[in-house]
Amino acid sequence: MRRILLLGAGKSSGYLIRFLLDKSVSENLFITVAGLDVKEMQAKTQHHPRTVVELLDVNHKESVSLLVQQCDLVISLLPPHLHLLAAECCLLHQKHFLTASYVSTDLKKLHEQVVKNQLIFLNEMGLDPGIDHMSALRLLNRLKKQGAKTLGFKSYCGGLIAPESDTNAWHYKFTWNPRNVVLAGQGSPAQFLQDGQIKYIPYAQLFKRTETFVLQSGNFEGYANRDSLAYQKLYGLENVDTFIRGTLRYQGFCSAWDILVQLGLTDNSSIIEDSEQLTAIDFINRFLLGNPNENIIERIEKTLDKKLSVDQIQKINELEFTENTQALGIPQATAAVMLEKILLKHWALAANDKDLVVMCHEITYQLNQEIKTIQSELQVVGEDQTYTAMAKTVGLPLGIAALLILNEKIKNYGVLLPLNASIYEPVLQELEQYGIRFTESEKSVKD
Repeated sequence: MRRILLLGAGKSSGYLIRFLLDKSVSENLFITVAGLDVKEMQAKTQHHPRTVVELLDVNHKESVSLLVQQCDLVISLLPPHLHLLAAECCLLHQKHFLTASYVSTDLKKLHEQVVKNQLIFLNEMGLDPGIDHMSALRLLNRLKKQGAKTLGFKSYCGGLIAPESDTNAWHYKFTWNPRNVVLAGQGSPAQFLQDGQIKYIPYAQLFKRTETFVLQSGNFEGYANRDSLAYQKLYGLENVDTFIRGTLRYQGFCSAWDILVQLGLTDNSSIIEDSEQLTAIDFINRFLLGNPNENIIERIEKTLDKKLSVDQIQKINELEFTENTQALGIPQATAAVMLEKILLKHWALAANDKDLVVMCHEITYQLNQEIKTIQSELQVVGEDQTYTAMAKTVGLPLGIAALLILNEKIKNYGVLLPLNASIYEPVLQELEQYGIRFTESEKSVKD
């Protein structure tokens, strides 16, 4: 029997566990799910005879190492900073390793050792990153075989709420790690190539500079991801004029979110010492000018020296900073952590809510003296709070890739991304059986 260890059973694990259990007999699998929430893991494994649930402190290397030793392949859905610990255990015990996260510098340093041990450490094998790479490369390589010259490339993706479950003014609910949503865009400036020029957008300007997208799924706005340029060479697009990767939101989200950014509510760099005692209004008061008894919108406008739009006012008021008089109760919290708790009250998925994943590639190319733009779009709707579109598009590529590795279908060793056709072609083909498929439209570009 072939043993798979799944580290972490959070928001993205539902479909992955179900996929592996559905394949457990035909592929002779036994799945160990390890994490901190035994009830949540049992709910997802449903006491299946080919599973076992293990309570695990993932910071305890010896415990992780023991579980790794007993398996053939490890899938890590842990927070990104914990992947290295799991990967080192896999290297020690010579086990294959998969994640859906961006590959880190520390993981890249293991490449030669991984190759030497004839192992596969496959990263960025989820939605974004993951399906974005695979679908883009499949399309780009198809155009290349036709003799086309790619001139520009844009790729945007968003984890959103389906219209039938859209019940708030922000048109947004959490479908993945809320902390990552609050911290999105922080760190180094967004950098990309536009019309032949490298552009930088610092965090303070990121949500002001958006692009509008009219898609089959609806109307959206997109903001640039942190480092698009890192993928330009990997995609073989060193000679294009435009190369941008970004995130989608429903229209109006970014301008309202920018207010929270400008006020400092998303800051994660310093601790608010008395945070445990603060209510929501106490919290935002720390960042506003004026008398605490004055109207909160007027004080925000005074602090930012700008008038808010009707839409922005509606969104801010809906967060009910002034209504909740109970202390947030988070000791030693940063502003970002406190904001996360406030947002969770309003943006948590209800049991029967359906989320929406939207991805779009927009490629401008020249073929036979004619310039055209092709738009390739993915739309996936979730089932409910557990089996979300986000869990589906993150979990299924991991599960499919795990079986490719166990069945020795992937021949390359090392710390890899899914940039080779031997990986992305079979994964994308199988994903289509689960309704994860792209539709395309094309138009000529007039000079």
